[in-house]
Amino acid sequence: MGISRVTSLISSSSFCRGLPIVGAFCVLSLGLHNLHPSFTLSTPPLSRLSLGSKKQQQQQGSSTNIRMEASNQNTVPSIVVYVTVPNKEAGKKLASSIVKEKLAACVNRVPGIESVYLWEGEIQTDSEELLIIKTRESLLNALTEHVKANHEYDVPEVIALPITGGSVPYLEWLKNSTRE
Repeated sequence: MGISRVTSLISSSSFCRGLPIVGAFCVLSLGLHNLHPSFTLSTPPLSRLSLGSKKQQQQQGSSTNIRMEASNQNTVPSIVVYVTVPNKEAGKKLASSIVKEKLAACVNRVPGIESVYLWEGEIQTDSEELLIIKTRESLLNALTEHVKANHEYDVPEVIALPITGGSVPYLEWLKNSTRE
């Protein structure tokens, strides 16, 4: 394949539209440092961090990033939840109701995904929108019930992933933007 062919393939809109979704999923699922050895961080990856004593942490300098397992009274155990919806209107409506009810601090709407799945013995392919929901771990049951009550699918997708660390100010905002 010639260079011009590769360049036109990479610059095509259908190729580029899929990259942010694939990239975001890889980073969320694998972590940046696990994707390729050439990615280096100025601080060690979270999996190698030692929480140590307060004295050790003070000697290393203050940080705005934490591990969720660390004791921090200003944050709470948090999760990212994936929910798919059939279209833009359903995504807007569900995302707004989730934030309005303070079941999540933020909902990202990712349009243009294609889902392939087995339903009632048949392979199905549908265009959908993905909701990426950031919330407290303690709100998962209430969020799941809200999604089931306000979703048009018989079996809506509700999949939760733990947030193992992150920016303290963001995690504090997440805590303060959701109900207890």
